[in-house]
Amino acid sequence: MSEYDARGKVNRALLICVDDYRTLRPLPAVKDNARELERALLAPGTDLFTKGEVVTCRPQEPWEVEQALDTVVQEARGLLLVYFSGHGRVGRDGGNLQLMVGASERRHKTVSWQDTVLSYLDNARADRIVIVLECCYAGNASEAFHSCRNPTSLLMAAQPNRRIFSGEEPTGGSVFTRALVQTLERGVPGKRFVTFEDLVRALREQLAGERTPMGDVWEPRSAKQNTVDDVILSFATPEDRPPTPLRIRLRRWLKSYFRHWPRLLLILAIIFVPATTGVVLLQLADGAAPCPPALELRLLTAPEAEPALRQAAFDYEMSQANTRPLSGEGDLPDGCRRAQITVYSAAKDQVDQGFAAADRWQGEAHGTGKERPGDQGIDPLHRPGPQPDIWIPESTADYYEARRGMPATGSPATLHYAAPVAYTPLVVGIPARRRLDDVEPAGASWQELLAGTDSTHHDLKLLRPSPVLSGTGLLHTLGLYLAHDGSGTATGAPDLTLARHAEERLAAPGSQYAGSTELLCSLRPDTDAAGSVDRTRSAPLVSEKSLADYNLGRATGSCPALDAPLPLRARYVAYYPANVPALDHPLVRVDWQGATDATPRQAAVAGFAQWLRARDGGQRTLTAQGYRGVRDSGPRQGSPLLDSRADVSPLAGTVPFTAAPEQVSRVLDGYDKAQRSSQLLILMDASTSMADGGKLPIALSAAGRAVELVGARHTYGLWTFPDRAHPEDRDAVRELVPLGSADPAPGKAALERIAGSPHGELVDHGAAMEEALTRAVRKMKKSSATNKAIVLILDQDDGAGAGRAAGVERTLSALVKEGPRVPILALAMGRSGCDTFALQQLAGASHGQCVPGGPQAVDTLAGRIASIGTATQGDR
Repeated sequence: MSEYDARGKVNRALLICVDDYRTLRPLPAVKDNARELERALLAPGTDLFTKGEVVTCRPQEPWEVEQALDTVVQEARGLLLVYFSGHGRVGRDGGNLQLMVGASERRHKTVSWQDTVLSYLDNARADRIVIVLECCYAGNASEAFHSCRNPTSLLMAAQPNRRIFSGEEPTGGSVFTRALVQTLERGVPGKRFVTFEDLVRALREQLAGERTPMGDVWEPRSAKQNTVDDVILSFATPEDRPPTPLRIRLRRWLKSYFRHWPRLLLILAIIFVPATTGVVLLQLADGAAPCPPALELRLLTAPEAEPALRQAAFDYEMSQANTRPLSGEGDLPDGCRRAQITVYSAAKDQVDQGFAAADRWQGEAHGTGKERPGDQGIDPLHRPGPQPDIWIPESTADYYEARRGMPATGSPATLHYAAPVAYTPLVVGIPARRRLDDVEPAGASWQELLAGTDSTHHDLKLLRPSPVLSGTGLLHTLGLYLAHDGSGTATGAPDLTLARHAEERLAAPGSQYAGSTELLCSLRPDTDAAGSVDRTRSAPLVSEKSLADYNLGRATGSCPALDAPLPLRARYVAYYPANVPALDHPLVRVDWQGATDATPRQAAVAGFAQWLRARDGGQRTLTAQGYRGVRDSGPRQGSPLLDSRADVSPLAGTVPFTAAPEQVSRVLDGYDKAQRSSQLLILMDASTSMADGGKLPIALSAAGRAVELVGARHTYGLWTFPDRAHPEDRDAVRELVPLGSADPAPGKAALERIAGSPHGELVDHGAAMEEALTRAVRKMKKSSATNKAIVLILDQDDGAGAGRAAGVERTLSALVKEGPRVPILALAMGRSGCDTFALQQLAGASHGQCVPGGPQAVDTLAGRIASIGTATQGDR
């Protein structure tokens, strides 16, 4: 996993501590928290924050918190750390976490975690945000947290629905903060620094013997949003600590030096006559001006490549290539960054939609596009993020597909294709204990791989990322179709008979995923989700890098890093299909019509591209992340691919991408024709509780993605429950779009109405999930479609209790098990997620899946939906 190092950047830490309350119980132990934590953050061993970068706030009124947040949000450019210690309250449903200040009463003068804190942090320009909540019910912050738009890591002092400290701990701070300070000051044995993940593990170990006031084990929780890499929070270590790099010390000295210039100039103004003062001011301003704001470049990529490119962007920002003065740049001081790079990611289909509607993308960026609240939940342009200056897709095939979807004329975006920046071959992961007999791992033909994994041999289920959502899935499909016969000729059109045969081997409910990392995360031994596949009989079609990360225990998708590589029995061995092109990660410059700073942006992109391809620049960073270089056929020294526990073959060659745009189009057309017609019924909880905790935008986004995946042969229906017209009728549903529609427009319009007017569209009544689902299952059982599924999006089944029809659970359970099969794909955003017995039973009995709410939930569900058209009655 890559680590973000914020040293030398403009960092801020905001410590909000409230120990004195007017109407609530005082918390004397919190009084020392701010002083102790500030001391730890500014300690020489921590080596991250400098004097003046740590701000303490002891608020009595809510506006004081807002003012402090506004200040640090505007100032921070590197790391922004926000810490709160005080009372916390939640509503009766466990949502709507409120942070209590000195003047707070039980329901008044509070600071809303969702509406205030997260709203301010959404406007931050910092590279990384870390939040630490030490309050009662801190664990309840995780639901609303998933609506964050910035790369953010959240540490919650305890699990959901738990009170924590009594406030009577001895001096020196509360139990939780004392443990936090100790870890930051002393470090972690065997580690060169303390990362966010290290801190979470250390706190869990230190608090394992503690109990909450409710008698439960005290277990801190953590969550991440928009990032899978780690953040360094301290450079303290029990071992010999290496000195701070010279470039970091120089940058800090320059910042400190420039900070005193205003005071010096004021003294000069008092001593000298006004005329002399004017001359001196002009000269000093020219010679000692602080660093001007760096030009911000926006880099869009695929989720799988985001962590590595984040690290590469950071290394470039701090490199001499970006900080040394160049001729023609005026008086830019030495050590100042010319460019800073914001890295973000989106699924392949969303990127394609963004470029296809580039006029709307640009219009929204300029404030001329629509800005209704509903757009955030369902507009496909919301997920790709801001207009990119650089796009690094997974392969050249992705670029061809985006170009194909753009209008021939009139688009404000122009894509300039350039050479690749890194390679990673495509592989088939075979369980280590089920290696294929007489099949050479490096260079096996697809014919050999398909035969070796069929039902008469090892009987393995081939799992592939969706070609619609993933560049890895697209290129695997391209290689499978064009090199399937083993001839090695990736030319001409694919044979549709071979395409259908290949898809039959890949066809099974839930067999497609949103990307390599999400697929591999579902196979991790520590991941047990409802309806999960048998990892011992699965063969994932992924990239070499992602498989190596999986085997080595690195962070994979939403799965955090492990302490050690996986044992041999849990690993997969990489088999390399012959003549299948590798992911080549081309760099594409994106120019936008009407940009006033087009020339400097183009120059900045060129500088970054040159550094990325330099052996001692970006190639070193990307090699350390597990990629192959653009000038080396095999991995270089320092690559994790050389670790034998990665179970990859460094000797396997890298096949360049040679397919023409027309071939890519024909492969996708062949893929579409190989699919069978499908029908989807989207059943969404529309009770008012969906508006709490940031759940509604996620639900609307998930439903919107499902609607976008329909087509001429893939129909859908959209129902909500409870019915606004008959809220007391538990069996009633509101049919917003009748089942069988092939036009996504009515579905998008209905979702827009819900998002634009949630109070008028949501129903203030319990959502009887099992009654509504029973009606949906009965409807789908009668459908003539061969492939069908129900997408269930819910907060929780809050229709239980009085009034529930007797035996409804048994009726639904029996109905689900009857033929024909109707898989239930559920997105559960309640506090229990997929852990409820009802959802586990429904997902398992229907051969479906349950996806818990989280940062990757929408993409994960979309991957499952994409596989519905591949399912057949004869699936293994």
